[in-house]
Amino acid sequence: MTITACAFAGIAGAASSSYAMGYSSMIRDLNCTLFQATIGLSVYALGIGLAPLVTSSFSEEFGRSPFYIVSSLMFMLTEVMIALAPNIQTVIVGRFLGGVFSSTGSTLVAGTIADIWLPHQRGFPMSLYALGVVASMGLGPTIAGWIEANPSLGWRWIQWIHAIVSGVYFVSVLLFMTETRSTIILTRMARQVRKDTGNDRYCARAEENKPRLASMIAISCMRPMSLLLTEPTVQSFSLWVGFVWGVLYILIDSISGEFSGVYGFGVGETGTVFITITIGSLLGYLANVYQERLYRKYVHRKDQEARLYIACVASVALPTGMLIFAWTARPDIPWIVSMIGLTLFMASAFVLYQVVFVYLADCYGPYASSALAGQSICRNILATIFPLFTTQMFDRMTYKWANTLVALIAVAMIPIPYILFFYGSRIRQRSPVSKKILAIEALNQTASFGKS
Repeated sequence: MTITACAFAGIAGAASSSYAMGYSSMIRDLNCTLFQATIGLSVYALGIGLAPLVTSSFSEEFGRSPFYIVSSLMFMLTEVMIALAPNIQTVIVGRFLGGVFSSTGSTLVAGTIADIWLPHQRGFPMSLYALGVVASMGLGPTIAGWIEANPSLGWRWIQWIHAIVSGVYFVSVLLFMTETRSTIILTRMARQVRKDTGNDRYCARAEENKPRLASMIAISCMRPMSLLLTEPTVQSFSLWVGFVWGVLYILIDSISGEFSGVYGFGVGETGTVFITITIGSLLGYLANVYQERLYRKYVHRKDQEARLYIACVASVALPTGMLIFAWTARPDIPWIVSMIGLTLFMASAFVLYQVVFVYLADCYGPYASSALAGQSICRNILATIFPLFTTQMFDRMTYKWANTLVALIAVAMIPIPYILFFYGSRIRQRSPVSKKILAIEALNQTASFGKS
């Protein structure tokens, strides 16, 4: 079930980035501009960011399993819609809807893992989930580049391949995914007992004082924004990961142009450059394996901040990778050097992506889903905005200076994990949300002590 859930995250990640490899044939076939094609890349991230504000409440009401079934089916249909699109407007609408339905792969997976794994067991499956998201963003364009390079295939076949893979995944959901949310399972059991016995006294706790769906949607929309606007921990990490995610989308949009212009790479060869995202993700995954060891060793001393050791290293490695890429993408320097810079950047980005999930989940406990939804909004909105000015920025500043500017902004963000590492507990002590969480934990401990 974990692999099936994480596979959806991988399919969604591949679809987000492989689309950009079909720009040339799309512009030719649909008679559109590069900017119009880029909008399709941006609105996908917008759909991923906005949809969970509403859908998370429906998953609490109706369970996770129906969402996997409906989302995977509808995602497959959006890929078919894009593949058959007669104009760029249909492509843009299809991409937005694809982002909406693929958001299940980026939001419910963490909840599914939390349902079926104990807290001390979640490190590996969460790393598998993050690896599925980020690594597939490199693997997708690698394959799509060679599809685009074939004159008889082009951008439509990139979408058809996604539709076929999504169809296979939909069948796997029907075969392997069952309901994992405990409140839904207990409610169904209580209904069955009432039906079998005819006694209405049997009920699940989730059925008592059950809030209306409208109020649940209102809370799921308002609470993430409230945490994003009021909690320094959520703000800082959201800004950091949002910036990095936006830069990743810039790279997705610009790598082809840079490597073809500087090194004369063809479409298939530039697609292969995206394998650096996958390699960097694997290196980041290994770094997180070591981080888990550090966490178990120092958690009693540092509490949640024991999650941040590797993040502090990644904050320095990330702009270093960007500067290597910016200053070595020249005809007189071998292309492998630039790819090393990209790999270092992606390894650092993967570490950050993973740390955001586990650190905010540890810090915000019962409010973790809202905190993560808040950072997701910030992350995907920036991913929506950044590609829209990529072409203009590189045309006016050149690739070297534009990437240098991005690296310098990343340098300014280096202190974020260090501040949280040394002062995170003090910052949380001043937070009204953290005080509520501590009160809930104290109440739970008192109840457990009373039962014992």
